[in-house]
Amino acid sequence: MWVVKLGGSVCTDPLLPHWLDLLADLGGGRVTVVPGGGRFANEVRHAQREWQFDDLAAHNMAVLAMAQTAYQLHALNPALRLAQRKTDIHRVLHTGRTALWLPLELQREMVDDRTNWDASSDTIAFDLARSLNAERLVLIKSCTIDHRMSLADLSARGVIDGPLATRAHGAPFPIELLHKAELAEMRAMLLGDVRYLGV
Repeated sequence: MWVVKLGGSVCTDPLLPHWLDLLADLGGGRVTVVPGGGRFANEVRHAQREWQFDDLAAHNMAVLAMAQTAYQLHALNPALRLAQRKTDIHRVLHTGRTALWLPLELQREMVDDRTNWDASSDTIAFDLARSLNAERLVLIKSCTIDHRMSLADLSARGVIDGPLATRAHGAPFPIELLHKAELAEMRAMLLGDVRYLGV
């Protein structure tokens, strides 16, 4: 099973329908999509700066931002099946469909190491991949990606968040970053082209 995180900025791009079609058509039975918060999360950041409420509230609002993105993606491509909980993901995959995670279970009543802005949907996708024993994590980004750079260097450039770069050491699965224009590369990966699978 693969986890594919669609960055929030991709969700405002004209390429978005092509990504959804690709993941729905070739990801059935093995891909779980994690949505970024995108502009919905940016509104949370703006509101927190304006009103100075705490990070616990901002975290819960950011989770809702990811959920809003999930509903948007589902509306654009209903072939993606919403999974309300982690436990629902395998059920969706067993039907031969692509799962679209609705991460409402990540809301918190108390502060923990995730209730801050350091850990973005990148780290959330990594945590999901690890908890599901995924075979691969793919992060789809809008920014330019130098594939020669380490995760630490990509974090320093702001491409991925710091907690992901730290936690990824020793991960039991490969972590791939693709630019939003690399649809052909993603298609090849899903079709098992060894040139893109690191084998």
